[in-house]
Amino acid sequence: MTIRVALVGLGVAAKSIWLPQLASHPAFTLTTVVDPDPAARSALDSSRLTVVPGIGAVTPSEVDLAVVAAPNHLHCELACALLVKGIPVFVEKPVCLSTAEADRLRQAERDGETVLLGGSAARYRADIRALYGLSGGLGRIRHIELGWVRAGGVPGGWFTRRELSGGGVLIDLGWHLLDTASPLLGGSAIAQAAGTLSADFLGDERRRVTWRADLGGGTLGDVEDTARGFLVTEDGVSVSLRAGWASHEPVDTTTIRVEGSGGTATLSCTFGFSTDRAGGPVLTHLRDGKSVPVTVAAEPIGAEYRRQLDLIRRQLTDPACRGLAIEDAAWTVDAIERCYASAAVYV
Repeated sequence: MTIRVALVGLGVAAKSIWLPQLASHPAFTLTTVVDPDPAARSALDSSRLTVVPGIGAVTPSEVDLAVVAAPNHLHCELACALLVKGIPVFVEKPVCLSTAEADRLRQAERDGETVLLGGSAARYRADIRALYGLSGGLGRIRHIELGWVRAGGVPGGWFTRRELSGGGVLIDLGWHLLDTASPLLGGSAIAQAAGTLSADFLGDERRRVTWRADLGGGTLGDVEDTARGFLVTEDGVSVSLRAGWASHEPVDTTTIRVEGSGGTATLSCTFGFSTDRAGGPVLTHLRDGKSVPVTVAAEPIGAEYRRQLDLIRRQLTDPACRGLAIEDAAWTVDAIERCYASAAVYV
């Protein structure tokens, strides 16, 4: 028996990720689509779907899972309303925009006696899983360096409107980076944080997204295109962060470096769907002055989303999964909030 899914939102994430992924996965059947925009609904082939403007028509008797892929500012509101009905919910990143929203989601999950799952796609990349495996042999972790910098790729639309997105590149690309680092930190809370923001590329049309036409337009916006942060956990681990929608770099590069008492692991790759990529992933292990390459399995772009879907069937029925996603999200959004609060001093 397949899992009946309601997809809430027909925006960029739904069209580029969830519609094709759900259509091709044998464990899931897309039965319902929700979007308030009549044009978006009419553009969908709805011959085998229930297509509705709001989640009021979504009930636990008709769906087994709701995937929320609406604009950021609606994630908490929609997920809470579905959870309290007793419907399991998967929320695209960012799961929430504040610690207050994290608290609301935590309570809704309890009230509905169901499970909230969160978008953590980067954790399921083959290269990140290899990095996790290598990091287990690095001794005590001392520092993590996180970077995802695009040559160009400033999105348009609601992504650059703070009231709809919750922020700029820090909450967009930064969420992926911090969510990837969280398992390495063992849940240790943030003790200190500092951050800076800038928007030197936001108005440059040459720096707009080129790999998707529906992401490239829109007004200038009021968010940052570049964010830098430095965190220290209560366990004394430092974390540096750099996220950029655009830069002076020639290609888009993601770098994650884990420094431990017994060695350093460094991964260079490119997250996301950009066509301006650095090439395949390169993972190295540095110890005692010797750098050794580590083999990483090749996989197609976007394979991490399929791998995350593979796990959902078990997560929906495992009581131990309740509360895990919101605790992860709460840690990530706390780090982001602290960086924004620190950066506000310099604005």
